Amino acid sequence: MPESTNPSNFSIFKACEDDMHGIFECVKELAVFEKEPDSVITNPEIYLNDWLKAWFDVLVAKADQKIVGIALYHPAYSSWRGRMMYLDDLIVTEDYRGMGIGKALLEAFLEESKKANAILCKWQVLDWNQEAIDFYDKLGAEFDKGWWNVKLLLDN
Repeated sequence: MPESTNPSNFSIFKACEDDMHGIFECVKELAVFEKEPDSVITNPEIYLNDWLKAWFDVLVAKADQKIVGIALYHPAYSSWRGRMMYLDDLIVTEDYRGMGIGKALLEAFLEESKKANAILCKWQVLDWNQEAIDFYDKLGAEFDKGWWNVKLLLDN
């Protein structure tokens, strides 16, 4: 993806191998924000291995020579709609919020989804994160309040 510079002095790129540590730091910050710091069991080496095997992709926002935000996503499939992209994490570090980085990352994710011919994009938001809910609402996102998230951690 070509560099995308804007007036707030940040750029968005597709991730490269050297970005995995910075991506992991963003994920850890998000886990603390979401009150789940002990739930992160991955590490930069796992990210690199899985990224190289195309399990996911990442857009990174860089400012001041460091990663200040990410959009981590992967392809998925909807039996009702077909191809979709799942946005697992959209993170902007605390010191860089309010500069348009989150919106730029989301727009870049949507553009990547269109390039992949996805017909639908999905993600989650915590019910108490009103700032994020308002952000997504302004963009016209739909909220599936009738569906519950279900997960089962596999013992591998």
